Amino acid sequence: MSYFEEETYTDTSFDVTVWKKIFRYMKPLKKHFLIGLMAVVMLAFLDVAYPLLNRFAIDGIIEEDRIDRLPIFIGLFGVYVVLIVTMIYTFIIHAGRIQVELAYAIRKDAFHKLQELPFVYYDRTPVGWIMARMTSDSRNLSDILSWGLIDLSWGLLMMVGITIVMFVVNAKLAAITLSVLPLLIYTSIYFRKRILKAFREIRKQNSKITGAFNEGIGGAKTTKTLVLEESNYKEFDRLTSRMKSHSIRAAVFAGLYFPTILFIASIATALVFYFGGLEVTTNELFTVGLLYVFVSYVGQFFEPVMMLATILARFQQAQASAERVLSLIEQDVDITDRPVVIERYGTFDKPLKENWEPLGGDVTFDNVTFKYKKGETVLENFNLEVTRGQSVALVGHTGAGKSTIVNLVCRFYEPTDGQILIDGKPMQDRSIAWLHDKLGYVLQAPHLFSGTIRDNIRYGKLDATDEDVIDAAKMVEADAFIRTFEHGYDTQVGEGGARLSVGQKQLISFARALLADPRILILDEATSSVDTQTEKVIQRAIETVMEGRTTFVIAHRLSTIVNADKILVLEHGKIMEEGTHEALIKQRGLYYKLYTNQFQ
Repeated sequence: MSYFEEETYTDTSFDVTVWKKIFRYMKPLKKHFLIGLMAVVMLAFLDVAYPLLNRFAIDGIIEEDRIDRLPIFIGLFGVYVVLIVTMIYTFIIHAGRIQVELAYAIRKDAFHKLQELPFVYYDRTPVGWIMARMTSDSRNLSDILSWGLIDLSWGLLMMVGITIVMFVVNAKLAAITLSVLPLLIYTSIYFRKRILKAFREIRKQNSKITGAFNEGIGGAKTTKTLVLEESNYKEFDRLTSRMKSHSIRAAVFAGLYFPTILFIASIATALVFYFGGLEVTTNELFTVGLLYVFVSYVGQFFEPVMMLATILARFQQAQASAERVLSLIEQDVDITDRPVVIERYGTFDKPLKENWEPLGGDVTFDNVTFKYKKGETVLENFNLEVTRGQSVALVGHTGAGKSTIVNLVCRFYEPTDGQILIDGKPMQDRSIAWLHDKLGYVLQAPHLFSGTIRDNIRYGKLDATDEDVIDAAKMVEADAFIRTFEHGYDTQVGEGGARLSVGQKQLISFARALLADPRILILDEATSSVDTQTEKVIQRAIETVMEGRTTFVIAHRLSTIVNADKILVLEHGKIMEEGTHEALIKQRGLYYKLYTNQFQ
């Protein structure tokens, strides 16, 4: 197995450009963020006030022996509890709302982009890579931008509030408490850099493992038939071992980091006890209650410091996720409509169907040259004229250019030079959505979606009635086998149609194409994977579906194209022979050899 190599992303600790783009997703959630922020501000105020409330109990009630003040303390404490519970509830509700809405918005944009991207993107990008962007990376971003931002605000406010109160109460002891801050900052920077590096590697390995899972599950049958289990296991073990080593490294640094911070905090606590104790014994104004306040603040101060370090590290880790998600959302679309075309015809998700002209089916290749970005020229100065309703069969060895021609007709790719005309107008003068709406494509290995047979046929026309679905199935002779199932049209097909035979899936795909009523139909070796008996049924279905439509047939079994209006024999992207079956047989050329060899 070979796995997609992740892009090399920036090692910048904090890339402002990346986060500016991600923070745009926060604009519609401004109200929830502000309410959550207000709750956090109040929480920080209450947390700073808590030691002062207890100081009142120590100095004002216990030390001064004023039991009559106890009801005041109980009342104040009751108000404190009600306020803190209310604020915690408020920020949890709104942070949770931000988390859910943010993940939804990011995934929606990413999925929208996936609908726009052409075939070439899917040719070069593994499914596992895309799935990692849509799931774990999107979740990481929504987590850090919801809970992370609010926790960051709380930590900053706590540190500022505690620092101000400590200096107001006793500047000397406050300075002693904060003397360990430089050591704390240095320690945090040292550890977080190494943790970030380990997590970047973990994210890269996670994408590779996701891709390996996808390939392993999708190619399970091939693995079994070729007895590749041991080889695949070793390769997968190598990937997971790398992720394990990076995970252990990150865990070790994280495990060392927090005890080190606690040790530094303990040094600060010891200094407060020592110098504070001296103050209590020598300074009448410095009470036990004040010492308690400082000891409490030391603990409270270092908690947000550790939290801030953790959150900033999470932001750094999430930056890798942000970069990857943006690389998908901002992926250039190789094939797009011009602005003037979009203005008239709309986009694929907002079509202006009232402006769509009917498609007749005339297709013309005018000096078309095509080459893939990395590879040799497939077609060069290719010319072809197909009139509406005509069936054209494409014959030739692998690499002759058959699939390239139909992919250009479908506008899955754009010509490198020359132009393709539909009904006499350049293809680029109409929208991609207009063309695809009137296009039918039956694949050699038909894909069925998880769901029922009825649902899969109805994908050809989502507003079709049950009667329309059944009529389409009857026309391609699929109704007979469908009714043999216990649940008939409501039978679950399984993932990818796994519960049906290849022939049954093919007939359902024909019914789907017929229901869509396309004007241009592409049949990509539609009978190459079925037995002879099923081929006869499918051949009759093909004739039904082709009637009155411009059809391009990529032929594997030449016996299936003897009735085609035009047969093109291709070699290295050039038409070597052209004509009907009878005419080409009489020529006794390339087609004759291919046909007789296959027959023999």
